[in-house]
Amino acid sequence: MNAGDTHAYNEFRGTVRRFARAEVAPHAAEIDRDKRPPVEAFEASLALGLPGLPYPERLGGQGGDMLSQCIVLEEIGRVCASTALTVSSSWILMAVMDFGTPAQQQSIVPDITAGRARCAWGLTEPQGGSDLMGAKTQARRDGDAWVINGTKRFITNGGWAEWYLIFARTEPKRFGLFLVHKNDPGVSFGAQERKMGMRGSPTCDVILENVRVDAGRQLGDPTRGAENIGAALMRSRLHIAAHALGIASGALDEAVHYTTGREQFGQAIARFQMVRCIVADMAIKVEAARATLYRAVQMYESGDPQAKLQASIAKVLCSDAAMAVTTDAVQLHGGYGYLEDYPVERMMRDAKVTQIWEGTNQIQRLMIAKDVYDVLA
Repeated sequence: MNAGDTHAYNEFRGTVRRFARAEVAPHAAEIDRDKRPPVEAFEASLALGLPGLPYPERLGGQGGDMLSQCIVLEEIGRVCASTALTVSSSWILMAVMDFGTPAQQQSIVPDITAGRARCAWGLTEPQGGSDLMGAKTQARRDGDAWVINGTKRFITNGGWAEWYLIFARTEPKRFGLFLVHKNDPGVSFGAQERKMGMRGSPTCDVILENVRVDAGRQLGDPTRGAENIGAALMRSRLHIAAHALGIASGALDEAVHYTTGREQFGQAIARFQMVRCIVADMAIKVEAARATLYRAVQMYESGDPQAKLQASIAKVLCSDAAMAVTTDAVQLHGGYGYLEDYPVERMMRDAKVTQIWEGTNQIQRLMIAKDVYDVLA
């Protein structure tokens, strides 16, 4: 789509919204309750080419830009955050397009775009996630191959994904990125985590014990993994912001629907001034977050050097909005909001992690402050 073609984006949004309501929403409560991957919705998403959205057409993708990716996350996240996360996790291996060889792209990407394989990051470790440069997973050269040892923690799609993008130390102060397959000898998985939210998305440890991968699995320069992962994380930060925005938008939808239908003292509670003020504040948070995210997307697409700063601002604003808006939505539902029968209970649980992953909002604020001071210096 052309960046200036508003009509095309609106048409695309409408298509994704109809898909989300018809194919995703009916399964949302069930996958949360059963703590299982959204298999039905993921398979249905293949008809729209959503797992392959950002990849080039020559490899089976759609060639979709960042705005179209954010629209998908927002609209699917509006009804099921776990499904939105599962669909977007297929986009992780865009790193192969950025840093991989043509042979790597041809051997891996078509399976991703066709839905035959799924992906996962391999970044966070047991001792911490914010200190990425403190990673202890080691990749040691052995002839023409690499031998990898370490444990990755809180891995989304852990055990369900086929491909893992592993961040590992290759020199005392240097890191590389490696493509590890779940069937490689030495790869195993920990027990599935029991989580507050995002229960429809599997999460577990990925354990690497003398995993041997040949040079064809080395992604880019094995000493520039830190720089390369930084570029990939900026893109992912925009995805997480859109994901959080979707949760917030969905909670606002539910609050408006509930307060319009719920009657107290002979009238719909939507007519009460206090309720209307709360809903107005929710709408303000959602629209402010959306405007900030879309500005960040525009800067990213144009190659603006300030895009990294704006992406961090969008991540913080959208995830804080998700937490605040879902909390208010539960409050407006009263006692019913505390029951699993209503989507806002799930949305509130799902929202919390958006403030934690992809760089906690506290870490993001430190990064934002640093960039602001650097700009003003």
